Amino acid sequence: MIDQAIGELAPLTGVAAACRVVGRPRGSHYRQHRQSPPPPRPARMRAPQPRALGEVERKEVLRVLHEPEHVDEAPATVYAKLLDQGVYLASTSTMYRILRAEDEVTERRRQATHPPHAKPELLATRPNAVWSWDITKLLGPAKWTWFYLYVILDIYSRYVPGWMLARAERAHLAERLLADTIAKQRVDCDQLTIHADRGASMASKPVAFLLADLGVTKSHSRPHCSNDNPYSEAQFKTLKQRPEFPDRFGSYEDALSFCRQFFTWYNEEHRHSGIGFHTPADVHYGRAEQVRAERALVLDAAYAAHPERFVRKPPTPPELPTAAWINKPQEDALGTTNP
Repeated sequence: MIDQAIGELAPLTGVAAACRVVGRPRGSHYRQHRQSPPPPRPARMRAPQPRALGEVERKEVLRVLHEPEHVDEAPATVYAKLLDQGVYLASTSTMYRILRAEDEVTERRRQATHPPHAKPELLATRPNAVWSWDITKLLGPAKWTWFYLYVILDIYSRYVPGWMLARAERAHLAERLLADTIAKQRVDCDQLTIHADRGASMASKPVAFLLADLGVTKSHSRPHCSNDNPYSEAQFKTLKQRPEFPDRFGSYEDALSFCRQFFTWYNEEHRHSGIGFHTPADVHYGRAEQVRAERALVLDAAYAAHPERFVRKPPTPPELPTAAWINKPQEDALGTTNP
């Protein structure tokens, strides 16, 4: 009854005045009005475009486009030829619209399709099991000049068994470096996997033939995926963030001298966080266990002298690495390994 009274008075006095007359708060009226479902809208009939072609005209355009004379031509060419014959059927855009409605606007040329590249999953549990190698540029004395640094890295020990500085990137230089390093490390057949990206030197046939002859398995990163070669990328970052690394090298000899000092420091003195803060040489040549045992003796003596300073547990040195992965497979909640 109140709603009916407000409905009758509102057109004459307004909703606010009608609510005052019947004694209903205006907010309650609006709230109740919003909760009621809106009246259904009448279905709208889409009116045809008055300028559109009729069905007979559309079929005629499609018939002309399907004629042997025009079936292999673009609509713009058909449009021009019809004008030369004194015929106008439709605009070029309308021809495309009609063909698109018939699903006849597609790419006619053969499209190159490449199979997906498998994600490399490599595991190293000892030295000389998996090597990663890459090439980086060092700026030379003048603009647009570089020196090319080839570096081979053992992903388990982080040791650099071989490196070379060259004035150019060539496949035969990479082939020589790999052969010399494999011989120096006395790597047996079918023991080693070498991982690299897909650069010209890395994917060259001379390098592939050499590795096949030596019984070395080769692995490559996926295209445009630098995460597939993380160890080499991290080693280059360490190289270029050294305080003594210059903006440019004055000569080839300067760059060579710097690299000799750096790799001696990196292999023999650098305490690497990824291998329990041991030097790469100690891990690579099996001296890390002895070093860790000596560290444990020092920590035991410190604990015996002041046990109150170690609240939670006696101190222990960092653990030695047990495995190094490139793209370690993930495990689900049940412990199943997913590739």
